Amino acid sequence: MPEVLKRPEWPRPAASAIIFRGASVLIVERGKGALPGTWSLPGGHIEPGEKAREAAARELFEETGLAVTLVGLVDVHDAIFRDGEGTLRAHYVLSVFWGRSEEGDPVAATDVRDARFVPVSEVDGYRMTPGAQDIIRRAYKLSVGGG
Repeated sequence: MPEVLKRPEWPRPAASAIIFRGASVLIVERGKGALPGTWSLPGGHIEPGEKAREAAARELFEETGLAVTLVGLVDVHDAIFRDGEGTLRAHYVLSVFWGRSEEGDPVAATDVRDARFVPVSEVDGYRMTPGAQDIIRRAYKLSVGGG
């Protein structure tokens, strides 16, 4: 059985946002932390006393400069990272929200290298964090009323 880190800080609460503009979705390229160079959804840690929806909106603004209203919850997603021996290195429980943005261009900031809207139909062409493409497609169905 793989070793499990015995620190009490896992899992950590986090939140992310899936933002649509028409048939496109906002994605960010990670620059720091786990999986740099991988494309993902804007998001990060929930601060003590902060609500998950507020954390998602704050992280989105910090990473892209876009202020949006989040419409709903898509999923609660576990992001679990293990090393080559199977030892737990990180476990985040992400509240994933969705919303829309019709104005402004995203500008990469804080811990992201790039931020852009891409057609939902093209997300499989990006190397993304595990599960991101599936959650994007589910959120898109919700956004067009097919949820």
